[in-house]
Amino acid sequence: MSFFQKLQKKEFWDGFLKITIPFFILLVLISLFMNSWRDIVAGDFAAVNEYNFSEGKWMRFWGIKIVITILYGLFMANKNVK
Repeated sequence: MSFFQKLQKKEFWDGFLKITIPFFILLVLISLFMNSWRDIVAGDFAAVNEYNFSEGKWMRFWGIKIVITILYGLFMANKNVK
């Protein structure tokens, strides 16, 4: 069965959501901890905001994670749907 035929199945989108939502949350948390571990532990969320989200940095932060999550979800859902 081709990828485009699988896209039309409900099981594909159910699997896609089951994969992407937890993966996205985990990816965001890991990224925040890697970028701002000391500031998070210290409770300095202004510094976390400054480093990750201010001055347009939020577009790169969220954009990369959304693209990676969608690609990973499509790959895994395609692999798991028969």
